[in-house]
Amino acid sequence: MSDLFDDGPIDNTPEFSVSELSGAVKKAIEGGFGYVRVRGEVGRVSRPASGHIYLDLKDDRAVLNAVIWKGRAQGLAHSPEEGMEVIATGKLTTFPGQSKYQMIIEDIAPAGAGALMAMLEKRKAALAAEGLFAPERKKPLPYLPEIIGVVTSPSGAVIRDILHRLRDRFPRKVLVWPVAVQGQRCAPDVAAAIDGFNALTPGGALPRPDLLIVARGGGSLEDLWGFNEEIVARAAARSNIPLISAVGHETDTTLIDFVSDVRAPTPTAAAELAVPVRMELLAWADQQGARLSRALSTGLTQRQQRVRDLGRALPQVETLVEGPRQRLDYLGERLPTALREAAAKKRLQMSEAALRPGILARRLAEDRRRVDALAERLVPALERRARDGRRVLDQTSRGLRTDILQTRIVRQAERLEVQLRRLSDRATRQQAERAARLDALDRLRETLGYVETLKRGYAVVRGDGAVVTGKGAAQAAKSLEIEFADGRVAVKNT
Repeated sequence: MSDLFDDGPIDNTPEFSVSELSGAVKKAIEGGFGYVRVRGEVGRVSRPASGHIYLDLKDDRAVLNAVIWKGRAQGLAHSPEEGMEVIATGKLTTFPGQSKYQMIIEDIAPAGAGALMAMLEKRKAALAAEGLFAPERKKPLPYLPEIIGVVTSPSGAVIRDILHRLRDRFPRKVLVWPVAVQGQRCAPDVAAAIDGFNALTPGGALPRPDLLIVARGGGSLEDLWGFNEEIVARAAARSNIPLISAVGHETDTTLIDFVSDVRAPTPTAAAELAVPVRMELLAWADQQGARLSRALSTGLTQRQQRVRDLGRALPQVETLVEGPRQRLDYLGERLPTALREAAAKKRLQMSEAALRPGILARRLAEDRRRVDALAERLVPALERRARDGRRVLDQTSRGLRTDILQTRIVRQAERLEVQLRRLSDRATRQQAERAARLDALDRLRETLGYVETLKRGYAVVRGDGAVVTGKGAAQAAKSLEIEFADGRVAVKNT
């Protein structure tokens, strides 16, 4: 029997497998720390393609690994960034694959306004370094947009203020993209709205706006935080449509204000920046039309006077042909005498020559024949040249006749008159079109007035001269008056 105990003492401590021990530790940690809130600084942050977020929470003495699963990460109001002080809520668990414990974060938020401001300044500096705030990137606003897109809450006072201001200044078509203006859905909704407006087709069934307004009323830093998110700033930066940001009051500033093309201090001011005042435009158009008419009239008058002055400066036809005609007559009168003198001079030379009678007679006969032949040729040649000269002179005279010049002047005057009538007709048509538009708008004003409503069977009740809208006011009034479409009726209040 003693041989059975020779191998040493027997240990009855239970044995665990590695998995069993890891499972026991996991149950112990999760049971003891099922709900914890941890304050610390965000260290390393990793965002793999799976959509989960892995990060470290640390202080000056320890580091706690943490993970935010994809489903929770998509709904976070504030995405964790390195260096941000946060308060994380969740539970502790273990990761058996690496023998370590970690925190499963359900919610995470900055630890106070100071952390938010620090994160905002860091994000602002990063976006500025990328050039998203550069002035040269900002697009000019259209002078008079046909369609205005508004990104805001459809149930707040902001959209009513914008529509009321647009209606007062210059009515335009407005497309409203409803979004959440605070909370977790604010940033993705606003970014999707800006991208959605840009994705619309110009001139389509739902046309793309010419101008965007992103608006929200005032609030705290936390209320306006959705407009400080990076996805909103980048959506505004890549917008091809000019964008006005009108978030908060004049003292509120968000990241979208720096990225937008124009920042408005209030939503009402954004509407004023979007469109001009219609009545001022009409007055300016009337002034320009009057200036155009005066300029056309003055220009035509000056040109007509110029044509008359040029006509008076032209020489008379008779003045141009008088000199050549007189010279021709003078030469024609001198020609016979000159011919006779030349012939006599030649005869004298021949008669005075010291020649024998026979030779002289022969030479004289030859010269006489030659002179006779030249004389016969000379007269037709002179007559032909005279005829050619007269023909050229007549053609020149016809080209410079007064009636031809007058015809040309009349044609130029007719052309000027035609141009004047065309410009006058065009100005008249434009004025008629503007008058018709004003008449249409006036009819629309009358249609929207309360008088047209009375014709449909309604009535206006006045008590002591003021409009009554309730039973108590009607009972308190000393006298009542009911206005119908065709007149008013006084009623005694008993």
